[in-house]
Amino acid sequence: MLVAACLAVFVVILDATIVAVALPDIQVQLGVPGGQLAWVMNAYTLVFAGFLLLGGRCADVYGHRAVLVAGTAVFTVASVGAGLATSAGVLVAARAAQGLGGALMLPATLATVNTSFAGAARARALASWSVVGACGGTAGTLLGGVLTQWAGWRWIFLVNLPLGAAVVALAVRALPRASVRRGPVRARLDVPGAVLATLGLTALVFAIMSAGRGGGQALDVGSVVVAVLGLALLAAFVAHSRWWAASPLLPLSMFRAPGVSSGNAVMFLIGLGFFASPVLLSLYLQTVRHETPFAAGLAFLPGAVGLIVGGRCAGRTTTALGTRRAAVLGLVPAGVGFAALGVLTGQAHPGTAAVLAAVAVFGLGIGAAFTPITVAATAAVPARHSGVAAGVLNTIRQASGALGLAVLTTVATASGARGYSAAYAVAAACALAAALLAGLSLPRRRTGASTPDGPAR
Repeated sequence: MLVAACLAVFVVILDATIVAVALPDIQVQLGVPGGQLAWVMNAYTLVFAGFLLLGGRCADVYGHRAVLVAGTAVFTVASVGAGLATSAGVLVAARAAQGLGGALMLPATLATVNTSFAGAARARALASWSVVGACGGTAGTLLGGVLTQWAGWRWIFLVNLPLGAAVVALAVRALPRASVRRGPVRARLDVPGAVLATLGLTALVFAIMSAGRGGGQALDVGSVVVAVLGLALLAAFVAHSRWWAASPLLPLSMFRAPGVSSGNAVMFLIGLGFFASPVLLSLYLQTVRHETPFAAGLAFLPGAVGLIVGGRCAGRTTTALGTRRAAVLGLVPAGVGFAALGVLTGQAHPGTAAVLAAVAVFGLGIGAAFTPITVAATAAVPARHSGVAAGVLNTIRQASGALGLAVLTTVATASGARGYSAAYAVAAACALAAALLAGLSLPRRRTGASTPDGPAR
């Protein structure tokens, strides 16, 4: 069960970044206009972020196994379509379908882990889930470079065929038919709420991504209009969930559970800096230090090692110290690592060893922090809402990542090396603010708690 969940989250996060290195080859072979090239990546991210909340609710209504299998099937078929694409339009459409499949898969994996383990075993399982997902993002650039250089860009998509088949086989074998208990009345999918939430999230993420293309220029009026529209749709969604929906897509009572609101707020702050960090590092090494793309990808390996080590320790520290102290214990080194990169990238000739050490430090801190934050944000939620809780947390991660990427890359590219120094200083401030918020608001201990529906299996 845990292998199925971890493999699925690895593939989903991997495909958000694996395309980056292959974009030049895709542009040449398919004749993609420069203005449309970004949509090979953005189509996936946009649909993925927009449908995460709906995917989480589907997992609660139809069962974790059914939604994970269906989402993986959509993702795998779309991957084959992307690998065989003969035009830019087909490739972008396939990437959007991949995003839809991923939005169904990801909340189902987290909900499965959260409801299938209890106590210290839950903390260890969530640590594995968190670190595998984080490594999927950092491995994308390196694996994409290897496949593109030695097998061709189509294989960055076709490699998902055996991986998707493995996820489906493991899920059918290991996951129970009904992963959550039903109430006296079967829950229904809130279609109006699903439409409002999906359109609102999609519009908001689209506005953030569009604003990030400004390169420091005046904010695009169209992006502002779309952002306002997205916020209005989300406000209408909250009102619908509060007053009109009989079985709301997002039960607002869920946020009264200890740690849910504060855990999501901490995740938002840390996501602002962390998810932009591989892109910032790659841009800095290639544009300022004139390294090759492959060397820039290799430079993040210490961060990946740090993520693995931190994640391996996170389960034990969360169980022993509680979510509050374990999160602070990870977030402070993360802030120190970002701050060190801010100092180093501001120097004319920083030592390579020092840069790699700073990358390893913030990777270690992030790896140690993700698990207690995830436990705090999801463990106290009733099992019948575990899917939507997972969808909310991952929506927050995607939205903060998109916002951080838009803002920090604009800051970084505004004035050369000094811009990168300022961007990493902002990332450090966000990490330390997250540590402060975690220390003030996260529950002291949550790993051994039972959900209001009774103890998890």
